[in-house]
Amino acid sequence: MTASINDVAQAVGVSASTVSRALRGRPGVSDEVRDRIAAVAAQLGYTASRSASSLASGRTYTIGVLVPYVGRWFFGTVLDAAEQVFSAAGYDVLLYNLGSPETRKRFFTKLPVRKRVDAVLSLLIPDDEESAALRSLGVPLATTVGGARPGFTVVGIDDRVGTESAVRHLVNLGHRRIGMISGASGPLHWTTPIERRNAYLDVLAEAGIQHDPALEADGDYTVEGGERAMTELLAASRPPTAVFAQSDEMAMGALRALRRHRLKAPDDVSVVGFDDHELADVVGLTTVAQPVAEQGAEAARLLLRRLDEPDAEPPGHVQMPIRLVLRETTAPPRPRGPQ
Repeated sequence: MTASINDVAQAVGVSASTVSRALRGRPGVSDEVRDRIAAVAAQLGYTASRSASSLASGRTYTIGVLVPYVGRWFFGTVLDAAEQVFSAAGYDVLLYNLGSPETRKRFFTKLPVRKRVDAVLSLLIPDDEESAALRSLGVPLATTVGGARPGFTVVGIDDRVGTESAVRHLVNLGHRRIGMISGASGPLHWTTPIERRNAYLDVLAEAGIQHDPALEADGDYTVEGGERAMTELLAASRPPTAVFAQSDEMAMGALRALRRHRLKAPDDVSVVGFDDHELADVVGLTTVAQPVAEQGAEAARLLLRRLDEPDAEPPGHVQMPIRLVLRETTAPPRPRGPQ
């Protein structure tokens, strides 16, 4: 026989309403009790009746998620964390991969999510027209990318502060030839490369270091792109003694390029990344750590909270903490003439 909500409640020692709130992700249940309920429900094979819940609430119990790249580490990590929160609350995810201009234009022209989802989590940055289209859906909206946006709850980090800490670290070590591997060819309307580049330029100016355009290269936010960019920087007439990569994946590509040129970090070139990728510690990469998975989970929780408390004032912007993590890829420059 299929287990009922009363069976779960009796096994845990709580009321059926508490079980319902816990499995729907609603407030009023402690994390300890929520975890115990989820474990018992899974053990007994209990699942809430989707059709009954939908008829009672008018909801679809589906969340739309828009992504520019499913296969990129950042987006995949955010998506996985958000999906876990949605799933635990009894919601399905309807995923739209909008990586090409054609699919993106088709999506915002037709808006296939209309009347099919209860909320939308956007991992791409919509322009003004696209933002207006999403607001017209009349559902809660959230994102983990870009700055504040009317009608959206934004969960993110301060890209400028993170970049400033990375580049200042290199300046304080004594580096004067500081290159940057950017992601200028990232997703459409992507503001992160711009914010991080501006912060990089500001720190150089603050330190009295003249900007050299030859010390910038596009790494496409991939390992392969980072390797190509580092190879380009090493070919400059005066190569950098240190490099800030706007993502850890590009930084890892830069480290691979150094190895192929029989150079070492930090002996020959110091390298700093951004993200604290799960492999950053493995390769000893100094980096700016941002809580990527936590951003996805928090955005998901805030969307569910807005569904359960529609009259509450939604937060416009939630800023997550970041920190510089010092590892083995940065050190003072070796004496070899002007730096």
